[in-house]
Amino acid sequence: MTEIVENASGCLACDLTSGATPLPGGTIHRTDRWVVEHTVGPLNVGTLIVKPIRHVTHVADLEPDEIAQLGTLLHQTAALVTELAEPDQVYVCLWSHADRRPGHIHFVVQPVDADDMQRFDAHGPALQVAMFTTGELPPLSGVEAFSARAAAWFARQSASA
Repeated sequence: MTEIVENASGCLACDLTSGATPLPGGTIHRTDRWVVEHTVGPLNVGTLIVKPIRHVTHVADLEPDEIAQLGTLLHQTAALVTELAEPDQVYVCLWSHADRRPGHIHFVVQPVDADDMQRFDAHGPALQVAMFTTGELPPLSGVEAFSARAAAWFARQSASA
């Protein structure tokens, strides 16, 4: 089993969660084990990240209480993205490498529509690669507006539970 630490030095995911690095849109939702944030990379507005608060580099190293929350939180986040972004599809995938080494795991929940596929002439993983190749970050105002709507969405879900 790999070493697991609460907050790894030099880990962008940990730095964003802890506030050491500014997070556009702020924290959208937080449980006692997971956090939902807007991506800081060159993916479209509405692309959210679901990651453990603890620095974990392998899914197999998640603790039972983290595992118990994961399915519901991924489902909620995909439902949120579906409702707010109204995409043709919502991609959910695990990313976990940094500089070709296992990094802080995070699930990418990305809205995708025909315009995205047309603009980049790609779909699936090739679409994400094409978006990263451009290096174009989504507009900060769009990220902040979507993040505020997403935080309100989670607050409504919590209030009705």
